[in-house]
Amino acid sequence: MSRLLPTAAPRRMPGSGFWRKTWAMLIKEFIQLKRDRVSFAMIVMIPLVQLLLFGYAINTTPRDLPTAVLLQESSDVGRSILAALKNTRYFKVTNLAQSEAEVDRLLASGKVLFAVEIPAGFERKLRRGEMPALLISADASDPVASGSAMGALGKLVQTALVHDRAVPDTGEAPFEIRSHARYNPAGKTEFNIVPGLVGTILTMTMLIFTALSVTREIERGTMENLLAMPITPIEIMLGKIIPYVLVGFIQAAMIVGIGIALFKVPMLGSVALLAGLSTLFIATNLSIGYTFSTIAQNQLQAMQMSIMYLLPNILLSGFLFPFAGMPVWAQWVGDALPLTYYVRIVRAIMLKGAVASDLHYDAAAMALLMLVAMTIAVTRFRRTLD
Repeated sequence: MSRLLPTAAPRRMPGSGFWRKTWAMLIKEFIQLKRDRVSFAMIVMIPLVQLLLFGYAINTTPRDLPTAVLLQESSDVGRSILAALKNTRYFKVTNLAQSEAEVDRLLASGKVLFAVEIPAGFERKLRRGEMPALLISADASDPVASGSAMGALGKLVQTALVHDRAVPDTGEAPFEIRSHARYNPAGKTEFNIVPGLVGTILTMTMLIFTALSVTREIERGTMENLLAMPITPIEIMLGKIIPYVLVGFIQAAMIVGIGIALFKVPMLGSVALLAGLSTLFIATNLSIGYTFSTIAQNQLQAMQMSIMYLLPNILLSGFLFPFAGMPVWAQWVGDALPLTYYVRIVRAIMLKGAVASDLHYDAAAMALLMLVAMTIAVTRFRRTLD
């Protein structure tokens, strides 16, 4: 009687199970992505919106820079220079100053980036061929904005006086330009970058910390405990925000201290004023981050919203590119971002020695943004889980 031999198991092609499982996992991820429509929409829309926004908004050649003009004499030459400044794309005459003290205030407050002074006796000296001086003051806290415009100013004025009979036709400039680069005479880029980094780093860290706060509670299952407690939405929000205010304050102090110690960035203004306005800026970003956490359904969406919000802050706030050189519509977008105001505040306090009266507009704008963000966050906070 012959013994029954065990039948051999059917042989499978090597790797067939690997590819089948991989394909099943791939299909599962596509289905999950389809269900998470918010994340899918952000994946598609964020690059498209940012490409269109930044492609049209960013301009490394600044235009329409706000300029003040101080006419120490009423003459045809002075009016010709003023008309030339108004007709150029580099400068936009926004103020006709009455005194040098007013010019100083306009530059210190950041309302203008340039000041052109035509001294008394300028036309008379031109007629005599005495090479009078045209006085130019530039806010060099942003050397990118001031550098190219300063180079174009001399040619601009000379062209404006070509057809003026008071100017001798010698083929050379009949005047000299005496320029004064204020607040950053050496044109050091670290004087411009380090104050901006204070706000950029605070925006990044504060926003991400709080954007994940509520979604983290929901995903961990601890939100039920909060909802069961006799506590209001505003109390929950303040309880989550206040610890990070202290963390942000420590971060700001470290960055400013390193900037002063290593990069020799001056601190000409009040440290107390900078600390107070930094606290306001930190609270504003925490409020916005908390708003994101109440909108997002999970931590991935909260992170995507933070990144979407962070890039406009960096590129449209005046940190990397001159704010005055952007199109008007891009400046409107920048005006809705707290970093725009904080960059001005830090540069003004550290480099210009600005006081509270010079910064009241920027401080009020940040406070308004904080109140709007807090109102939206508290309104959206749900007392019950969906």
